[in-house]
Parts: sequence; C-alpha cells; structure tokens
Amino acid sequence: METKQKIVFVGAGSMAEAMISGMLQKELFLPNQISVMNRSNQERLESLKHTYQICINNSKQTAIKEADIIILAMKPKDVVSGVLSIKDFVTEEQLVISVLAGVSTTTITELLGKEVPVVRAMPNTSATIGKSATALSIGEYAKHQHLLLTHKLFETIGIVTTVEEKELHAVTGLSGSGPAYVYYLVESMEKAADEIGLEKEIAKELILQTIIGAAEMLKKSPKQPATLRREVTSPGGTTEAGIKILENYRYQEAMISCIKRATGRSIELGEALTQDVAHKK
Repeated sequence: METKQKIVFVGAGSMAEAMISGMLQKELFLPNQISVMNRSNQERLESLKHTYQICINNSKQTAIKEADIIILAMKPKDVVSGVLSIKDFVTEEQLVISVLAGVSTTTITELLGKEVPVVRAMPNTSATIGKSATALSIGEYAKHQHLLLTHKLFETIGIVTTVEEKELHAVTGLSGSGPAYVYYLVESMEKAADEIGLEKEIAKELILQTIIGAAEMLKKSPKQPATLRREVTSPGGTTEAGIKILENYRYQEAMISCIKRATGRSIELGEALTQDVAHKK
C-alpha cells in the first residue's frame, strides 16, 4: 500500500498527529516521506520527530517544494497568513488538502492565486484512535484521481464519505463537532452516577460499555433508533420514567438546536474568511 509520494503538514496540532500516526500504522507512507512544519513551536515539531521519526524542515520553501501533497492543518483563524506564507512555493502539480473547518476550497484557491487542485476534508478528533468519520469534497481544479488519493489517506484514520462542498457545514455541525456532544453526555452521566451513589470507576466502566454497546446495536441492527429505544422502554418502567424527564427538558429539541447552531457557526466562519480574503486582494 506504500506510496512513493512525499507529504507535508502545514500545522502540527492533534489532527496532523492523528493523520501521521494513521498513515504510518497503515504503512501508506514511510517516516522519511512525511514532513511537518508550523509557525513557531519548534518544541512541538521535535516531539513529533522523536515520536514518529518523521522529518522537520526549517526551510518553508524546501518543505513545500519537495512535497507532492500539502495538508493544511493550521488553526482556521491562521489560514490567511499561513497560506500566503507558502503560496509562492506551491505549484499546480501538487495536491492541497485542507482539514480546516469552515474554509472553502474557493477561499484556499484564491489565497494561493493559481489553479491548484484542492480537496477539503472534515474529519473529527476520533481520528486519534483511527475511528474518525470524515467527509470529503473537491474544489474546482481537483480531479477524480485527487479525490481517490485523498480518500485513501483518510481511510487510514476511519471511515470516509464524499459530499458536495455546500454540505460540509452540516457535516461540521453533525460529525465534526459530534464527539464533543457525546463527551458532554458522558459528563452528565458521570455526575448523575455520583449523585445516586455509584463509585466513580465502576460508574465510568458501566457508562462506557453502555455507549459502546448502544453504538454497536445501532450499527448492526436493521431497526431504527426510535424502535430500539421503544424496545428498551417498558410501559411504567424505569426507562420510561427517565425518558419522560428528557422529554420535559426537550432533550431532542436541544440536540437539534445544538447541531443547527454548530452548522450555522461553520457558515459564519467561512463567510468571515471569504470577506477577509477579499479585503487582502
């Protein structure tokens, strides 16, 4: 499965590390084919080099020019300055992959100022353990082979699907931010366990297995979630009593509003960046 291409990460955060780890574990790249750079944190770069034996290159020009694939993994707020700092070294023969929430392929293309193929990806933090749900969409100058290559890259950290770019805001609100919603649920369950007198470690084990088991049921059963819920909810029983409290607090409405707001925020961030790019022209 190994490729002969070289890849550079512009940005050295948790998503970059998750992808590096996944690609090395699946032997898609060798360590000497991967390099990473960031704006100022040399200690972070040295840590990644020590952990994965990958390359770090203090020459931005050399790192970019030697790469076949450039992955933009900086913070979205840094995308304008980050892309402008490398644009002179990027060519139309390279593939640029962005994992930046809310940043359109058009914005990236305009910042680069040339017809570079760009593929946009929306993974989530479960990439760290190889369980990401990633959606991809292609920019104006990207071809089918660019999409196939990007698909192969992200398969190393989880499942991959392809959507129209306009749908990526919804993907961001649903699965991009989704792990945080589940963690928040677990926080609530842990607090409840404490209040009803369960020992902390026992409660944690029970909660995690409950969530894992429910997820496996949803994955393997042909039944709809509502059907599975009703099958657990005996009339007059404990589950029904609990569900009624969730209904009183409009739990489903709150979750729907949560996902809609996260989606809306992704749109807002993208629009703000578009305006920022327009002002810098």
